[in-house]
Parts: sequence; structure tokens; C-alpha cells
Amino acid sequence: MGEEQFCVKKRLKNVLPVRLIVVSFAVVILVGAVLLTLPVTSRNGMPTGFIDSLFTATSATCVTGLVVFDTWTHWNLLGQIIIILLIQIGGLGVITFTTGFSMLVRRKIGLRDLQLATENTSGDTINIKHLIKIILFFTFFCELTGAALLMLRFVPQFGAKGIWIAMFTAISAYCNAGFDILGFLMKDGNLIPYVSDPLVCLTVGGLIVIGGLGFVVISDIYNAQLLTRLHKRKAVHLNFHSTLVLMMTAILIVSGTVLFLICENDNTLLGMDFGTKLNASLFQSISARTAGFCTVDIAKEHDFTKIITVILMFIGASPAGTGGGIKTTTFIVLLATVASVMRGNEETTILKRRVDKFTVYRALAIFSTAAMVILITTGIILTADQDVNGIDALFEATSGFGTVGLTAGVTQALSWISKLAVTLTMFIGRVGPVSLGLALTLRRGRHCAGFVLPEGKVIVG
Repeated sequence: MGEEQFCVKKRLKNVLPVRLIVVSFAVVILVGAVLLTLPVTSRNGMPTGFIDSLFTATSATCVTGLVVFDTWTHWNLLGQIIIILLIQIGGLGVITFTTGFSMLVRRKIGLRDLQLATENTSGDTINIKHLIKIILFFTFFCELTGAALLMLRFVPQFGAKGIWIAMFTAISAYCNAGFDILGFLMKDGNLIPYVSDPLVCLTVGGLIVIGGLGFVVISDIYNAQLLTRLHKRKAVHLNFHSTLVLMMTAILIVSGTVLFLICENDNTLLGMDFGTKLNASLFQSISARTAGFCTVDIAKEHDFTKIITVILMFIGASPAGTGGGIKTTTFIVLLATVASVMRGNEETTILKRRVDKFTVYRALAIFSTAAMVILITTGIILTADQDVNGIDALFEATSGFGTVGLTAGVTQALSWISKLAVTLTMFIGRVGPVSLGLALTLRRGRHCAGFVLPEGKVIVG
């Protein structure tokens, strides 16, 4: 028996970190799906079909928010607890969560664990233990603070039930999941009843933004700004990555707000005062990139507004955060590459800094793979559900890949084929198309070092 255990441990050590991360997400999803099929998790006491349970578990673990059932009306308290645990594990990342827990109970962390955590958080191996401590502390602090603020609204309105609603909403918002348990307020639930409530919208929106910035950026802000000020030292500049993330996030939020306000002024925002319109536009701009909460009826939006939302969902959040999409930094690298080519430069430059070619190649691979996955999923939806129009199918597919969770009202009506396609799309979007590709194709010990291939001349453009 001891020899068998040794062999199992040896095989695990030989598994690439990126592959183990992909497998860990899949295992959590399957366990969650099995649990959600049980009759004890539904309000009517009946078992839930496996495909619907798998879709829900994937949406929760991949922090998406697309649902085939309203979370409040279909799932009882146990089912909701399972879903929020899947959201928390998926938001933090399975490896980050388990490594962080081991650190909290003072278990020794080996080099293998550090390598996995580094891959999962996009951090630095040397500082990964420090980064994980910041991730766990900051996550729970933000979620508790957000829940406390939301209780100010929900407890007076719903009594003791408002405590659970506030906690669920805060965790879902910080993890950029988009799940809500407000289905008892109206048919479609979500935050539509709070479109004119700054306390709810700004709290949820703030949690979404913070969760989507990325743990590396949060750590950098803490070390470069907060920690130095606490020790009464001069604050240092943020690193290049953090600067790009904050800059791009601000640009996307502002531009999305302005475009939504202009496009929907005479439609979903009709009849609202300017303050409410601005509040709704800001919230939709924030939520469209990562979360999936909404304060207006998405199905009633103009087609052009949906296209703008598709672009925001495709870009998504930032690396090592709780959101999805191709990521803000990938988008800015692609823009900078196009600009450099148009100027006749051989190097991609951003803010007077050179971007190495491998980063550019990776950005192009992510963009191309993401576009291909979304187009294939859109095609499957249009083929299997011919009553869904093209824009709504594209919207659904992009929302799944970007792990956003917004829908034009077609999720619950999808056929089982489309549900499976969107399920796979959500999984690919959460683990990352490049990471999934590496997990499926890489082999240890196989490399091209020492080999020089002949150059192939190709004419493009």
C-alpha cells in the first residue's frame, strides 16, 4: 500500500501545474453538479437533471452567472450554500484557496504548492506566500464590508432574511459571479428593482471592480501605497502592469457609461431622472465586463447596445482577478501591436516601454482562440435553437466565455445541446484558452532547445 501511495504522489509531482489547475476546476464542477442533482437541494424536493445541474455548477465555479433556473425559486438554502461555495472557490481559484487554507493552519507549504499557486495567481514564486495572504485577507475583508453595507438596505426591507441576501450578493459581486437570490421580488430577479438605489448599485459595482482588478494589482497597491504610508515612508510608483490595468479599467468604465447612456437614453432608461440614468449606465458598464448583474432589462436593449456590451464582455476583467474575458492587458497589447505595425515599428511599445514578442504572441493566441470559441458556440446555439436571433446568440456565447452572466433572456430556453456548448465555453473562459491548450498538449521533457528551424517566407496582408 505504501508503494502505491508513493507511485501516486510521484505521478502527481510530474503533472504540469497548468494541467493540475484545469483538472482541479473540472473536479470541483463535477462534485458541485452531483450535489445539485440531489433532491435535498431543490425547493420542490425533486431531483434536478444532471445537465441543468452541470450548467449551474459550471456557471458558479467559473463565476459566470448564467442560470437555467432562478437561484431563489429553484434552490433551497442548502442549494444556495453549495452555489455560493462554488462561487467562492472558483473566484479565488482552487489552488489559491487550498494553499491559503494550508497556510492559515500552519501546514508546511512545499515548492510544488508554490508553483501551482504561482500559475494560478500569475504571481511571483518568491512572493507568492505573501500574495496569497493578501488575497485571502483582502477577499474576506471586502466581502464582509460589502455585506455590511448591503445589510443597511436589505435587513430593513426583508428582516433576518436580508442578512443572507446581503452576504450572498456581496460574495457573488466580489467574485464577479452575477448570481442573485432576489427572484422573490420579481420574475427575473437581479437588481432591476434597485436601479435608482446608489447604496446597492455603488456597493455591488465597487465589489465587482475590486474583484476584477486582479490580485497582483491589489498586492502592488497595498505594498506601494498603503503599506508605505502606514510606515510613514514615501509611496513608490506602481509597477507597469498595475498602471496599465488601472488605466484600461478606468477608460473602459467611463467609455461604457457614456455609450450606454447615449444609446439607451430613449429606451431602457426612458422615464428616469438624470441621476438614475447615470447610476444605471455606470452600473451596466461595470457589470458588462465581468459580473452579470443588471439594473435594466437586457432583452429590451437596442441591438447596438448589445454589440457594445459584447465588446466589453469580450475584453473582460484583468489577469489574476475573479473575472473572465481576454483580459484588459491582452486588449491593450493587441491595440499597441496594431499601432506599432501601422507606424512601421518592429517592436510593440506601450507608454515608452517595449513589450517582448512572446507576450504579443500569447495575446494574439488568446484573442484568436477566444474569437473562435465564441463563434463556434454562437453557431451551435443558432443551429440547435433556431428561434434565437444572431445577436442574442452571440451575446449568450460571449457572456459565457467572458464568464459575465448577462443574458438577453434566452438561457432558460436553450436546448440541451446549446447548454452543453455554453457550459464548455464557460469552462474554457475561466481557465483560459491558452492554459487549457497547454494542459491538453504539453509534455514534460519535450522541447526544441538546440534545434534551429529554417525560416519560411510568408506574405501577409
